Amino acid sequence: MGRVVLVTGVSGEFAARVSRSLAEQPGIERVVGIDTRPPFGDLGGVKFVRADIRTPVVGKVIAVEDIDAVVHLDVNPSEQSRGRSGAKERNVIGTMQVLAAAQRSSTVRKFVLGSSTAVYGTSPRDPALFTESDNARDGVRVGFPKDAVEVESYVRAFSRRRPEVTLTTLRLAQVLHPAIPSPLRNYLTNPLLPSALGFDPRLQFLHIDDAINVFNESVLRDRWGTFNVAGWGVLLLSQVARRLGKPTIPLPPVGFAAASRRVIRMMGGEISPDLHRVLTYGRAIDITALREIFGYEPKYSTEETFEEFRAAVRPGPLSVLGLNA
Repeated sequence: MGRVVLVTGVSGEFAARVSRSLAEQPGIERVVGIDTRPPFGDLGGVKFVRADIRTPVVGKVIAVEDIDAVVHLDVNPSEQSRGRSGAKERNVIGTMQVLAAAQRSSTVRKFVLGSSTAVYGTSPRDPALFTESDNARDGVRVGFPKDAVEVESYVRAFSRRRPEVTLTTLRLAQVLHPAIPSPLRNYLTNPLLPSALGFDPRLQFLHIDDAINVFNESVLRDRWGTFNVAGWGVLLLSQVARRLGKPTIPLPPVGFAAASRRVIRMMGGEISPDLHRVLTYGRAIDITALREIFGYEPKYSTEETFEEFRAAVRPGPLSVLGLNA
């Protein structure tokens, strides 16, 4: 008998893709996806259960389906549709309910958390590369980074109570793909890019294929610990803007968050309230543990991931003329 896997947040495009891939893996008997709303696309062989992880019903799903591996992907930045308070409730309260259900279960033997490099915060005192043992230099007090730190602390507490459960925490850099919503993807699709005057932050991206492969590996094999996940290398914001052919709008660093939000709203877009610090100071992570301990070599660098994204979102000269290449 293969593993029976529960994936949370399955209506999101990223979680849906992870779920479909898991369902195709030898050694996995069944994948159950849970969310409050149906997914937009086809989940393939994934069984969908409409339920709210913020309620005890998630425990019933784990019991009825005989779940032995939980992949928690419902920890995300705030969405315009539910606002900051709703996102925090889902991130933190939802995680607490999922962990409580997993703790009571007699079948759960593996827990994989899809976390974020946001736990490291962003400040002018950051190291060149964050390792898994580093903490946020200036702390994280608000927004999604604070949620991510809280979620990881609850998961560690769960591990102390259930030490026999294999725990894998994956701190993902932002997945850059036209179909995967993320703060940086949303920012880069604007016609003009607000930037902090005098700063040129380093950015790091993760390819969707590498992200999916790492989750597959975490479920199929025992990979204890916390791991940074990203493509190797970095790009500067100025390089990204130049390759996209988009002008930047330099704004004073004092008040940059409010000013950039106003500019992007004038263009009909939205900007994550936590992104302005990344667009000022940048953030980069060390993936040595991913390579040497976890045993996965990313197939795409940050630059290769970006170039694939650029080719998808920026029309070439023939497509602008309405011709096919």
